Amino acid sequence: MKTGLYQGTTLKQEMKINPRLYQAMDLLYMPLLDLQQHLKQELLNNPFLDLVEPDAEEEVKAEKDDEKKDDEIDWEEILLNGFETGGRREEYEEREYYEPVSVDTKDLGDHLHDQLTLLRLSERELLLGEEIIGNITDDGYLVCPLEEIVQTLNDFVRGTEEFQGVPPYVLEEAERMLRTVQGFDPAGIAARDLRECILLQLRDSVVQDLIKETGESEPPIAEIERRLSDSLAFRIVRDYFEQLINHRWSEISKELSITPRDVQDAADEVAKLDPKPGLKYSSGGDNYIIPDLIVEKIEGEYLVFLNDTSLPRLKLSRAYRDIAKDKKKFVGENKEFISNKLNSANWMIQAIEQRRQTMLKVMNFIVDRQRDFFDKGVQYLKPLTLREVAEVIDMHESTVSRVTNEKFVQTPRGVFPLKFFFSSGLSTTSGEDVSARGIKAQIEKLVSDEDPAHPLTDQAIVNILKDDGIQIARRTVAKYRDQLGVLSARMRKRV
Repeated sequence: MKTGLYQGTTLKQEMKINPRLYQAMDLLYMPLLDLQQHLKQELLNNPFLDLVEPDAEEEVKAEKDDEKKDDEIDWEEILLNGFETGGRREEYEEREYYEPVSVDTKDLGDHLHDQLTLLRLSERELLLGEEIIGNITDDGYLVCPLEEIVQTLNDFVRGTEEFQGVPPYVLEEAERMLRTVQGFDPAGIAARDLRECILLQLRDSVVQDLIKETGESEPPIAEIERRLSDSLAFRIVRDYFEQLINHRWSEISKELSITPRDVQDAADEVAKLDPKPGLKYSSGGDNYIIPDLIVEKIEGEYLVFLNDTSLPRLKLSRAYRDIAKDKKKFVGENKEFISNKLNSANWMIQAIEQRRQTMLKVMNFIVDRQRDFFDKGVQYLKPLTLREVAEVIDMHESTVSRVTNEKFVQTPRGVFPLKFFFSSGLSTTSGEDVSARGIKAQIEKLVSDEDPAHPLTDQAIVNILKDDGIQIARRTVAKYRDQLGVLSARMRKRV
């Protein structure tokens, strides 16, 4: 085999997607708020785009019949002459929209640090307390072992001149400071596992009861311990936590020589506690949903509307188009620049309209297919796939997927993501199909209506659904039950 460099020609076919097609797909994918910001940015970047005033709708329709090719503008000359873009400035400013800015609030770390600084602590103790607080997660748990916290602080002290000569931290100091932090609000904070979190909250409940009874801000430790030893819930969590979380009431009752009902009552008391106490001080902001589509029932018919009144309505700027019509004045780079901007503006207006029409087509088909859902509820939801919609509206499946992504619709039955209406299905004895989501709703209703003393097993649910004509396997019921967060029959049983 001879090696070397050779030059030759070959022919091959390949497909390349037009950059504008990429942009069109992005527009289809964007939810309402993202599209709103994108259009505002386009208005700033493209001088050929202008806002449509409410009283100018008819004028815009007439302008669509005008010429679509405009050339050659000397932008430098226009700018030097102080050319005014179409419309008065005050009219444009009246349409400016300012996004609401949420006020920053204190998070869990700030809340705990404020309580730490209220204590009379030395600088050494304060540093240790801040290190412990810094390792508490948003849900309120201490994720770092105390040994690592001590080691980290000692490494810091050794490397800082300010702390030279200061004795190293020891584990006993960290344990005392952890107990101090665990006494902060909210109750259960800085626990290292769920069991400790619940024990801390039960202890705090006893302390608060004593404060109300005695009026003392710091009740005697001996009295606190005595009441905790008398608390059945505290003893069960402390000594029989594994049996508790597995609902083994009989086993616990035998160990404590009490009735299963007493154990269950104690478990109900524990269930009222917060397993993630730190989340109430979470810094996460509220997420608001603005539906992209609205379905309303008018005179017995469901009609679909686009909720796009907040979107900037675009048109071609008449002032720039009139200047661009002078083809003799502008040549070279100016002509290319203006041609690109004008074509881009035309394409953007067409792409937005195409997006609107596509969304309406998809939602109208969903409404027609899921009419029983809108009339009767989620149990009557029918199976539906993206491919079915794509075939009916004569579009590609990926296009339908982009239309339904992160889009929401407001209906008489509430606000739903468009993906809600798509699910697999099961066959019935009558030959019809029923949606998996509808079956989940039936399972959820069966469980909510069951006798707590005799909860329905998965096989019992299978038999009930079979009587309704739904063919379903027991393992499928178990899978749907897990997805709904419903416990097994043994775990749901009440005595």
